[in-house]
Amino acid sequence: MNLHEYQGKEILNSFGVDIQRGIVAQTPSEAVEAAKKLTEETGTGWHVIKAQIHAGGRGKGGGVKLAKNLQEVEQLAGEIIGMNLVTPQTSAEGKKVNQVLVTEDVYYPGDSEPEEYYMSVLLNRSTGKNMIMYSTEGGMDIETVAEETPHLIFNEEVDPALGLLPFQARRIAFNLGLSGKAFKQMTKFVMALYKAYTESDSSLFEINPVLKTSDDKIIAVDAKVTLDDNALFRHKDYAEMRDVREENPVEVEARDAGLSYVDLDGNVGCMVNGAGLAMATMDLIKQAGGEPANFLDVGGTADAERVETAFNLILKDPSVKAILVNIFGGIVRCDRVAQGIVDAYKNMGNIDVPIIVRLQGTNADKAKELIDNSGLAVESAVEFQEAADKVHKVLS
Repeated sequence: MNLHEYQGKEILNSFGVDIQRGIVAQTPSEAVEAAKKLTEETGTGWHVIKAQIHAGGRGKGGGVKLAKNLQEVEQLAGEIIGMNLVTPQTSAEGKKVNQVLVTEDVYYPGDSEPEEYYMSVLLNRSTGKNMIMYSTEGGMDIETVAEETPHLIFNEEVDPALGLLPFQARRIAFNLGLSGKAFKQMTKFVMALYKAYTESDSSLFEINPVLKTSDDKIIAVDAKVTLDDNALFRHKDYAEMRDVREENPVEVEARDAGLSYVDLDGNVGCMVNGAGLAMATMDLIKQAGGEPANFLDVGGTADAERVETAFNLILKDPSVKAILVNIFGGIVRCDRVAQGIVDAYKNMGNIDVPIIVRLQGTNADKAKELIDNSGLAVESAVEFQEAADKVHKVLS
């Protein structure tokens, strides 16, 4: 589950991570009031207006602006709220901005120059350890840094059983070239950041940039946070942070129906039971010359209502030219699934997209007979290759 910047910062701050303070606003007038309040609390004279969408690169798309007075706060907030913000991480249509974060200006003059760093915490799946990735090149796309100057990216692996040890936090501060007060502040920052990552059950914390201010404070200027959906039952307050406006509406509908659905860019809809079989089915479609339009796992229950819901979800994608149903009847009987498909088809009326059904497992022979004798425009298959050949045929 992705979070907005302001939500990620709330979590960080609750674990003792210093952040660039801000107040979220839904309208230009709310932005002005937020700016006034921030000035009272922090003394900031300038304010940064930041679009809140689930995508990075907001500044490049015009979603981050500096306001030097309240008139500019109102003007810039009015320009950003409601716009379709296009960034390198959005589609060509962009994402609609429903709210902005009004923040304090932290690039104030002082005894030293402000410096920006990159830092993220995530799981290294190849080693089974958590990893802190960091770089002196903050404020830039980390992919560009990795490609052009890979020697400027450092990794600190953390054994989950031991946790982040103090000497590791000090090594990070040292590799970033810090000393004195800034060194101590960075060590404290890293320890608090790692604690936030583990105790919030997150799969990613990315802060770009981490800022050393002119008076040697270390703060999170941005926050990209992804929570592990499987752990949300332990964090009811975090679950309430979900913003469905930022998510694919079909995926939201599928989740509400208890289906695992991920929208893709292909032309063959998939309806499968079991994640492993779903992945294999997607490979099968590619080998047959098609592209999977979705990942859809209907789970162990495939009655008429559930199948009909799945068909409706798949058919909402206008690019779908065929549907492949691939069910292994282990927990669920194939003939019950076949009856569910027939009933769902009749309930929905005419479906003008070819449907290929492969049912294998318990009562597969009865299931094939049900499909073949249904009188519906549904083709049955028994073997994987047979299903692939039929997919290829309908796409040709």
